[in-house]
Amino acid sequence: MDAMRVDHVSYAAEHDGVHATAERIGKLIGVTPVDGGVHPRFGTRNVILPLAHERYVEVVECLDHPASDKAPFGQAVKARTEAGGGWLGWVIRVEDITEFEKRLGRSSADGNRHRPDGVELRWKQLGVKGLQSDPQLPFFVQWESLDNHPSHGAEDSGVTIESLQIAGDPERVCEWLGLPASKTSTVIDFSFVAPHGTPGLLAVTFDTPEGKVTL
Repeated sequence: MDAMRVDHVSYAAEHDGVHATAERIGKLIGVTPVDGGVHPRFGTRNVILPLAHERYVEVVECLDHPASDKAPFGQAVKARTEAGGGWLGWVIRVEDITEFEKRLGRSSADGNRHRPDGVELRWKQLGVKGLQSDPQLPFFVQWESLDNHPSHGAEDSGVTIESLQIAGDPERVCEWLGLPASKTSTVIDFSFVAPHGTPGLLAVTFDTPEGKVTL
């Protein structure tokens, strides 16, 4: 496994909810949504759109739960949904999150969710507060095991992430990651545009059997 690679992209549900939002995106890119379950520590739940290359789209919404007001991830999701929904951010998978804990001077948070089939996924995540203050920055995850990675089952779909368009500064992202964004994938192109307003993930282009789709 690469020491650092793009793992997934997160999309905050629009006002009609996580399932309707995921269905819309799924139809556009030709991927069937999969119910991901609840994140009890963050007060959120997600629906997954599995992609090839061990990547996926996470469509996420807040629950009416105290955790969503306390956890940075819940706060970020709620704020984005209240603004109408849309791209929340991009996420980097790392082999050893302790290196990043040292570099950023903060501890990672434990995450878990039970899928509807009963399988529990566990991970550590770090950097959501960075995303909140500067949404061009990715956050980091370290999966406890890749045996049930959310991308599984997508190998035959042929749908991949072709490029990420980010409003922001590549130097700022490089400083945060410790290397240029382009080093986090051999197949994803990154384009940075000067932010008019808030920086952040502006658009994702998918390569599908039907052609390129940009959302």
